[in-house]
Amino acid sequence: MVKMKTSKGDLVFEIVKYSVLILSLIAVLYPLYFIVIASISDPAAINSGRVWWKPIGINFEGFKRIFQDELIWKGYANTFLYTIVGTMINILLTMSLAYPLSRKNFRLGKYIMIFLLITMYFNGGLIPRYLIVKKLNLLDTWQVMVLVNAVNVFNVIIARTFLKNTIPEGLYEAAVIDGCTHIKFLLKIVLPLSKAIIAVLVLFYGVFHWNEYFTALIYLRDEKLYPLQLVLRSILIENQMQDSMVSDVDMIQHQDVAELIKYGVIIVSSLPVLILYPFLQKYFVQGVMIGSVKG
Repeated sequence: MVKMKTSKGDLVFEIVKYSVLILSLIAVLYPLYFIVIASISDPAAINSGRVWWKPIGINFEGFKRIFQDELIWKGYANTFLYTIVGTMINILLTMSLAYPLSRKNFRLGKYIMIFLLITMYFNGGLIPRYLIVKKLNLLDTWQVMVLVNAVNVFNVIIARTFLKNTIPEGLYEAAVIDGCTHIKFLLKIVLPLSKAIIAVLVLFYGVFHWNEYFTALIYLRDEKLYPLQLVLRSILIENQMQDSMVSDVDMIQHQDVAELIKYGVIIVSSLPVLILYPFLQKYFVQGVMIGSVKG
């Protein structure tokens, strides 16, 4: 086997390439690492800049204060409910809409796509939407969290593009000859062949529901229905308000605890997604590539 000689220019390029990649990796991972060590370090050490690569004066008071709040656990349960039920509804409606739009013999497909694209840039606004939700008696119900954002047009376009480029017309024609209807073709053939795009949609919709708090902020008043993100927001606001209510003697101690709570809240809200993301990363990349294909 002939070995190819590496030129000096290629060697320099490789060194620069890996150096940039390593620096980029550090730039991405270090803030996450710092939040973790800061959440269990002495706030005085954090403020003085002594915490930068290992925790100093390990202190779990911030996490104790966070998890002592019963609304945290209720918020976790609500968020899991909204994420699971909401994602199932999203997938059902998105695939049901994307399938007919991907068929060439669907004459209204072009006009429906134009209508959907218009909604991406123009909408009725927050107040009309609030009035509609109120008219439907969805205010202060858990259903509003899964129905208000039931379909995302961008995800419909991604699913339509995938189906259009993956499911050939000849396959449908062969199924029709065997007496297959559109619904049966969708359930028996299209969905089993669309596991990749369904995984992508589950990731996109799931992360959206997990991080969603604005819908709850507008339509929910009952704290028992709050998702995790809104509960954590309330805890931060509550601690900021207490800063102005405590005495001067207790001010420093309270600010120290508030500092720990701030970092702990970030970890509590982000940890489940950070754990799952490495296992779903390939689907995320695939979804980006699907969306870049001209449909």
